[in-house]
Amino acid sequence: MNYTYKQIWLINLPIMVSLFMEQMINLTDSIFLGHVSKIDLGASALASMYYTAIYMLGFGFSLGAQVVMARRNGEKRYTDVGKVFFQGIVFLSVFAVVVFVLSKVFSPVLLRLLISSDDVYQATIQYIRWRDYSYIFAFPLLAIRAFFVGTTRTKILTANSIVMVVSNIVFNYLLIFGKAGFPRLEIAGAAIGSSLAELVGLLFLIVYLWRHVDKKQYGLCAVFDLRLSLHLFNISIWTMVRSFFCIAPWFLFFIAIEHLGECELAAANIVRSISMLFFVIVNSFATTTISLVSNLIGAKQTADVMPACRRVIMLNYAIGIPLILLAFAFSGYILRLFTGDAEVIRTAFLPFCVMLSTFILSVPAYTYCNTVIGTGNTRIAFIFQMINMAVYLSYLFLLSHSPGIPLAVYWTAEQLYVSMLLVLSMVYLKRSKWQYKSSLL
Repeated sequence: MNYTYKQIWLINLPIMVSLFMEQMINLTDSIFLGHVSKIDLGASALASMYYTAIYMLGFGFSLGAQVVMARRNGEKRYTDVGKVFFQGIVFLSVFAVVVFVLSKVFSPVLLRLLISSDDVYQATIQYIRWRDYSYIFAFPLLAIRAFFVGTTRTKILTANSIVMVVSNIVFNYLLIFGKAGFPRLEIAGAAIGSSLAELVGLLFLIVYLWRHVDKKQYGLCAVFDLRLSLHLFNISIWTMVRSFFCIAPWFLFFIAIEHLGECELAAANIVRSISMLFFVIVNSFATTTISLVSNLIGAKQTADVMPACRRVIMLNYAIGIPLILLAFAFSGYILRLFTGDAEVIRTAFLPFCVMLSTFILSVPAYTYCNTVIGTGNTRIAFIFQMINMAVYLSYLFLLSHSPGIPLAVYWTAEQLYVSMLLVLSMVYLKRSKWQYKSSLL
């Protein structure tokens, strides 16, 4: 099992496309809402980051399950893959209901404390009120996605994501603008459309799993194992909390921007929406790295781990750098896609340039951090996240309490974050005995 550039690319491509299509849901929300009002465009940034921060708790658990399923797959213990999958889908389904209820109760109070503008607050609440339903569909979908990624059967994720994005575009068009006899719901329509798209995606993967996966080979049957569930939770708790704190600072970032004004918030949302497309490239390869590393360790090929990581990084750059150059060259056209407001476009340009440059550091940072997760040491990855978050928020606090700081400078907080992540991950991989972590999974 020696992963070549071609093999890595073939495993990663469906993941990249699926993540890209998932981000298209948020992107289409921003594009549509940018032509409704500046307030809705800015509020959708706060609302989507708030939703995503909570969503990442479920995503983090799915990463932990993915690590264990990939390890069992590498060890050729295929029936155990199904056991892990079933524990994962039960946990995430129950967790989705708990999160849904808690969000309904506490989100209005929490957001009122954080958002200063009444108009932005009302628009944000309209979005969250309907987006909450996505948890019920998205969390079980994450468990199924983890199964396909962990077993490196990723091709179906592309088709699933295309179905979700097409559904979201149709629902958004009908509900945001009130077409074909539907009511004009504006920002609430965006949230309803996104939730319905998640439901469509879940049903699509359930049907595919039932009809096309060898249920006997992978032990896909309803067998609850409390000991295995507790073991899986012990592995996943660190990736859950870490994943939450990967996104939570972004939400606080937008809270800080919201206090600068509605124009800055709208501009930040545009830059954030575009940055998510580049993050898809980094995150898809990082997600692939987890499975590659865990499969290699399961197959007792630890010597091949770091060479595989270097190939991942090179592929990342080969794809990302040409896109960065194109994005810079056509920046005016890209920014105008989101809004016709000249003031918002001018405000967004410099942060857009800073965001593009951050990609260079993000590639090795996220690759090596996810290598740490792939070794099974999810706790140390969580510790790295806590250190990074403390530095990031301290830097953001200093900026927010310094008058006259331009929006572009706020975006350097992300560069500081990935730089520290890279240093911490490299130190661990060079000095720690991670090769022996396999026995704990």
